[in-house]
Amino acid sequence: MKRITFLMVALATVLTSAMAQDKPASPQATVKGKLGAADVTIVYCQPSARGRKIMGGLVPFGEVWRTGANDATTIEFSKDVKIEGQDLAAGKYALFTIPGESEWTIVINKDSKQWGAYSYKEKDDVLRVKVKPTKTAAAVETFNIALGKDEVQLKWENTAVAFKVKG
Repeated sequence: MKRITFLMVALATVLTSAMAQDKPASPQATVKGKLGAADVTIVYCQPSARGRKIMGGLVPFGEVWRTGANDATTIEFSKDVKIEGQDLAAGKYALFTIPGESEWTIVINKDSKQWGAYSYKEKDDVLRVKVKPTKTAAAVETFNIALGKDEVQLKWENTAVAFKVKG
């Protein structure tokens, strides 16, 4: 009887603990909107800085980054668009970046079903453009992606990067 009671209490503790878990460390977020005539949907996971050095630290300069956490970030356009003046057909893609201190490369890759950048293949890139990073006015604790009037904006730590999209 004591053994059954002990097992019931242990099971209840485990279940209560599992249900009381906080949100995931890098929760999923979805951004939807219009850029020109194109509907845009971006799905990504939002890591937080939590006291870590991000750009040039956790996110190394000069290496392909999944542009978020967990699964590769996806970006989907309902119509053909131009990204920084380059043509991109409507469709769903993976969005990668190659951060640098003075220049970032925005990478649109045809393989939208990847975990992180571990299986990233440059040969699957359909578009690459270079953009300049800027400093944010204040520290950004949690990575976020937003749509501006005619651009996609990435912000984290003290860095902001945007790329123009014309639909």
